[in-house]
Amino acid sequence: METFTKFLEQELISVGESHIKVYTLVSILIIVLISKLILILIKKALFRKRRFSKFDKGNAYALFQIIQYVVWIITIGLVLETIGIKVTVLIAGSAALLVGIGLGLQQTFNDIISGIILLSEQSIKIDDVLDVDGEIVKIQSIGLRTSKALNTDNVSIIIPNSLITTNKVINWSHQAMKARFRINVGVAYGSDIDLVMKILEESTFEHPDITDRETTEARLINFGNSSLDFQVLFFSQKIFQISRVKSDVRRNISKKFAEHGITIPFPQMDLHIKPNTPE
Repeated sequence: METFTKFLEQELISVGESHIKVYTLVSILIIVLISKLILILIKKALFRKRRFSKFDKGNAYALFQIIQYVVWIITIGLVLETIGIKVTVLIAGSAALLVGIGLGLQQTFNDIISGIILLSEQSIKIDDVLDVDGEIVKIQSIGLRTSKALNTDNVSIIIPNSLITTNKVINWSHQAMKARFRINVGVAYGSDIDLVMKILEESTFEHPDITDRETTEARLINFGNSSLDFQVLFFSQKIFQISRVKSDVRRNISKKFAEHGITIPFPQMDLHIKPNTPE
């Protein structure tokens, strides 16, 4: 026992008044292991609670992320105290340096604060479908500085959290399980308007992913320069795959237009040349 005590008291590194001994390293290891054990127990408790209540995946994940950051901050503070570094003195002595770092990393701190807001406010959750800068993405994870998302091309995108909190973002998952979409199309002047509207509605609600046939509606929205402009509105639950659904509907519309002799015009410009006349 005495030999073991001497082994623990053996000095490894000495810097000024700080002396790192074997038991210091053992203490640090114990602190880290206890922190990891606490996080594992908290994670199991949270996800076990989800089975018996309405605690969804996003809520559990957000709460665990906040707890995880707090636990690791406390752990780092305890490790520094164990080494012999006074955290309060360190913060007070490096105040000017922290101000300079804060100015240089202003955007990074902005992203971190935004991440804390997202995790605590829970306005964005895991598996939410968002429209960010005109691109449809599905949130996979929310970190302290960035969030990871998957776009419709199955490409992983890293989004700074400040982009979500400061810009206008559409969250398709906050509404009902279905959303309303629209497709615009123009036809040549002289076409049968009633027939066009009928074809648009039929081509739309024939698609298996279009719900609520009664709410599928075609409208004449404008008399364009080269065409009669129509719009067909419909509801669908396939929010993340809506590009594919729209493509299928447009294909149906094109096929039915061809069957009924309805043409989709393209912009044209008539050029009139006047012949030179003798004086």
